[in-house]
Amino acid sequence: MTPLYRHALIISSILLLCTAAGSAALGQASLPLSRMIPVLFGFGTETESFLLFDIRLPRILITLLAGAALAVSGAVLQGLTRNDLADPGIIGINSGAGTAVAVFFLFFPISAGSFIYVLPLVAFAGALLTAVCIYAAAYKKGTGLEPTSFVLIGVGFSLALSGFMIVLISGTDRMKVDFIARWLAGGVWGTDWPFVAALAPWLLLLVPLVLFGSRSLNVIGLGEQAAVGLGVPMKRTQILLILCAVALAAAAVSVTGGIAFVGLMAPHIARSFSGADYRRTIPLAMIIGAFLLVLADTIGRTVPVTDGIPAGVVVALIGAPYFVYLLLRGRA
Repeated sequence: MTPLYRHALIISSILLLCTAAGSAALGQASLPLSRMIPVLFGFGTETESFLLFDIRLPRILITLLAGAALAVSGAVLQGLTRNDLADPGIIGINSGAGTAVAVFFLFFPISAGSFIYVLPLVAFAGALLTAVCIYAAAYKKGTGLEPTSFVLIGVGFSLALSGFMIVLISGTDRMKVDFIARWLAGGVWGTDWPFVAALAPWLLLLVPLVLFGSRSLNVIGLGEQAAVGLGVPMKRTQILLILCAVALAAAAVSVTGGIAFVGLMAPHIARSFSGADYRRTIPLAMIIGAFLLVLADTIGRTVPVTDGIPAGVVVALIGAPYFVYLLLRGRA
């Protein structure tokens, strides 16, 4: 572990903790930082305890987990495609999940208690179907997965599915349209403890699998021929890691809405400190992704605007210029 990487881990962790503390303190009803520790240990008033444990903490944990999941998903997709522009929000994974969520919400009503736990599965099914279509279209016999084609085809799928969703919701009642529109904008809507319980198992199961496969990602970065020569079963590895990336992105966006660019920015920032070793990039990207989404959600819900600004919009205001910068850098 190099000193630069160690310092990046420490600084990013401190930034995440400070942002989480600020998020817990800020809002329409403020909770002074001086009261945070006493309330955490059960010495707060009933109002303070309700504000922290029932309102603020679940939302912070949801955005933290979702940001980490999106960062891992983006890192895997960038490693597999050897394309710096790969991101689950850009290449259509999020749109596939969103389409499935919209269809399920509109045509398969179930009880609220079951809805929370079923939604990640529905989002995963939609995202997986989209990923399979993109993979099949970008895979060429003899040469394998074409990285550039994978991204371009994914962008096409993303636009097509977004258009389909607009047509889908155009004739539904206003309340359902408002919910889906807020979901598409990246408005964090899952803000209770059951949503934390619905999202956390996906990370606990899939992140260790990705870390286990991070050595293969390092080898794939050398090129397909080199990877095969070093004994990496390319097709099986690609399918397994794509499944993990799709599942993580789908689980995250099912409770946070259509968040893009976190999976693009976090791995890039992490690689500038960790180098090309995904065994180091992924843990740091998780912390940076969590920090970015917690920060975006905090800014979005505390700005003096009615109903705030969706976290997805705040992230896009940062991520879109960063995307353009990467495009221009790639042409330089």
